[in-house]
Parts: sequence; structure tokens; C-alpha cells
Amino acid sequence: MKSELARAGAGRLWLPTLITLLGLAVLVALGTWQLQRKQWKEGLQKLIDERARAEPLEFAKVRAEPRYGNNLEYLRIRVRGRFLNERERHVFTSVNGQAGFLVYTPLMTSDRWLVLVNRGFVPQALKDADKRKDGQPPGEVELVGLARTPGKRAWFTPAHDDVRNIFFWADYAAMLRGIPEMERGGVVAAPFLLDAELKPPNPGGWPRGGATLLSLPNRHLEYALTWYGLALTLLAVYAIYMVNA
Repeated sequence: MKSELARAGAGRLWLPTLITLLGLAVLVALGTWQLQRKQWKEGLQKLIDERARAEPLEFAKVRAEPRYGNNLEYLRIRVRGRFLNERERHVFTSVNGQAGFLVYTPLMTSDRWLVLVNRGFVPQALKDADKRKDGQPPGEVELVGLARTPGKRAWFTPAHDDVRNIFFWADYAAMLRGIPEMERGGVVAAPFLLDAELKPPNPGGWPRGGATLLSLPNRHLEYALTWYGLALTLLAVYAIYMVNA
């Protein structure tokens, strides 16, 4: 009789045991993944801090040295050239709750390289370049910015509105399309976007540079402790269940 009860009890316990083990595996894996993300984020923040404070590199030097290759992210680069103001692109964004656009303007260097420069933020009311003519320099300019890799489309991001010249992420290839200088040939596009720095400010104050996020949010330790805490809670619930069973 006792052996039959034991077998019946064991039969009732295998399913909650299996569920608990699977749950623990998932929760511990999620916690460990968050710790790995924390380590990665700290490494990226260190890279940003080092490169954003370094002396700017000349664009020609960056092109000439193979060691930079695909390792361009957050490098401070100095470029000289002429803005193609009539070709500017607008990427929808919001800053401190204010909707507006990041203004990307092609810059043509004297040796026929084209650099797509994120000149900074403008509110929606100033999307039209005619409303900020002071910020449209006609001659050669020199600026320093941080190299950025092109953006990627996130889930649920809407398609670009080509008619109104509105982009919803920094789609490098799409923003280059339709630039006559590129289509005629003889021009090479730089393999990065360049976020112009806040200083010196643009004439008239717009666009407002310094759009690069230099301090990355890092709550991964908090998230990891949450997942590990849930794992311990699940283990405690299972232990209580086993005692009562």
C-alpha cells in the first residue's frame, strides 16, 4: 500500500519538477545574458569615452590607414568640404519630448569624397531649410564629428516618406539615393555617417549639433538581479510545494 502511494506521489511530482527545472534554466540564462550585456555595454562606453575625447583625425588619414577599416565607430574625424545644402535629408526623431528631425547634409570634399553629415536637430517648424538660411553655409567649411555606422530598421518602424523627404531611421543607402552628384559618378561615399559636434554652433543656432548619445544607459545588473531573484522565488515555491506534497 505504501509503495503504491509513493508511486502515485512520484507520478504527481514529475510534471511540476520538470516545469521548475525548465523555468530555472530560462531565468538563470536570462540573468547571465544580462551580465554579458553589462560587460559589453561597459566596454562600449569605455570606447566612446576614449574616442570622443581624443584629438580628431584627418579624414584623409582615416582613409589611408587600413587599421581603421571597419573600426570607425565613434572616431573623431575632421573633414573639409562644401555642403550640398539642397540635398539635405531629414530623419524623424524627438529630443526631450520635442518632435523634430535630424538634418543629414552631404558634404563634398575637394577630392570628390562625399560624407553624409548629421548636422543636428531641428524642431518640426524648422524642417524647411528656407526657415534657417543662416545655417546653410555656401562655401567651404571645416567640422569635426564622430563617425557612426549606418542605422538599422527596428521592428514596426514605418517606411520612409520619399515625397516629403522624411526618413525614420538613418538609412544610409536610401539617403544617398537621388543625390545627382553620386548618380553622375566619380564620387566616392564615405563608409560612415558623421555626427557633427555641438561646438562650434551652426550660424543661427540651427541645426543644433551634438546629437550623439555619449552616455549609454546601463541597467543590466538590475535586470540580471531581477531574473536571478525570480529564479530563487521559483525555487522557493517549488520547495514549499514539495514539502506540502
